[in-house]
This record gives sequence, C-alpha cells and structure tokens, in this order.
Amino acid sequence: MKLSAEEFQNGQILLIDKPLNWSSFQAVNKIKWALKKHLGLKKIKVGHAGTLDPLATGLLIVCTGKSTKQISELQGQIKEYTGRFYIGATTPSYDLETEINQTFETAHITAELIDSTRLQFLGEIDQKPPIFSAIKKDGRRLYEHARKGEEVEIATRKVTISEFEITDNNLPELEFRVVCSKGTYIRSLAFDFGQQLNSGSHLTALRRTKIGDYDVQNAIAVEEFETIFFGSNEPITTPNTPNI
Repeated sequence: MKLSAEEFQNGQILLIDKPLNWSSFQAVNKIKWALKKHLGLKKIKVGHAGTLDPLATGLLIVCTGKSTKQISELQGQIKEYTGRFYIGATTPSYDLETEINQTFETAHITAELIDSTRLQFLGEIDQKPPIFSAIKKDGRRLYEHARKGEEVEIATRKVTISEFEITDNNLPELEFRVVCSKGTYIRSLAFDFGQQLNSGSHLTALRRTKIGDYDVQNAIAVEEFETIFFGSNEPITTPNTPNI
C-alpha cells in the first residue's frame, strides 16, 4: 500500500491501534518520523483526533497533511470503549497510574444493584474530570497540580452516555462497554460508578473501539506502519519522546 509524498501531503486518515504504555504523542511522532525518513520530507503536518491515555489501547485516528483540518470534526464524534472496573478500591488517578489509596466494602453489591446503578449514568450527566488529566487550570495542566499535591477546584461538565452495559460480572471486576460523547472521561465514570454503589471503583483496563464510523478492527499496529506503507521490515526508530 505504497503512497507518495504528495498523497500524504494532500491528506490521509490513518487508523492506528495504539499499544499499551505509549502516549498518543509518541504514536504520532513515530508515524511522522517514518514519513520524513521514507519520503524525504522536511516538513509534514501529522496530528491525532483524540488523545488516549498511555494506559489505554485502541483506536487512534491519525491525520496527515490537509486531512489535519478534519481533526476537530473527528474529535466531536461519538466514541465506544470497552474495559474493566475494579470494585472496592479507589486510586487518586482513578486508574492504575497511581496506587490504591482507599478500600471499601463490597459484600452488599448485587447484580441488581449494579444494573440499577448502571442505568443512572445513561443520558446527559454532570461529570467532573479527574485531577490527573491534561485539562488546564490557572494556566497549568491538572496533572501538574496533582503531582505537586495541590488541591484545585474542578468544574463539572455535561457529557452524554448513550450506551452503558456490563458485559461480564466477576466481582470485584466488572467488564463494560460504553458509547459516549466527546469529553467523557471513562476514569471518572469508574470513580462515580463506585460511589453510587456505596463503595469505590477504579479503571484497570480501557480500549477505544470506535470513533464515529471508524472501527479499531480496521486499524493497524503503529509498529506495522512502515512495513504496510513502505515495505520496510526495519523497526521505526525515533529519538526518545516523553509521555504527555
């Protein structure tokens, strides 16, 4: 599937299956580096349509050239996620980035309570983003405040959850599928879900499976990008890039 420099500059939408422990920035940088290396480009626009946390996997839409103008539109489309909650404990980051800071009782939690609680999150809800997020407050990212132990007031925002199902109940772990609007934090959903169960919860796995009509089943691994588009069996190598 070889494409020319002109075709990438005119715009391509690439579906990438982001691996665990990679930041979205690193995935984009790997592709940009490969394009420059194989096409002899000094400059090309490359961006993604919606950040995935390093601890999440799944669909990352990467746009090149003139297609970067579509990023805002793509970001606004509904998204589907699957993943796992751990019930009975919380972490400051609402996921596995930080250690458990509090444990809770779970003996009272039944399948009926889980289902009735799930229904409370359908539709438009008020959600508070996690303190460990890239949202800016007073000119700094929230995670910068969090890592310094600073307490900040975080405003809630309106988000819409159109579908929320528990696909497997194996307490203390629950597998789920969620379809939601732009701006929804699944980590916050995990935390809030635990609170509504009169317990606690944090996110232990997350995978983005769809963005609008784009499906991760049609995505390629970022490590395969060079082989698929340039017929190269060499691994993509770039300078070290920090997580964001």
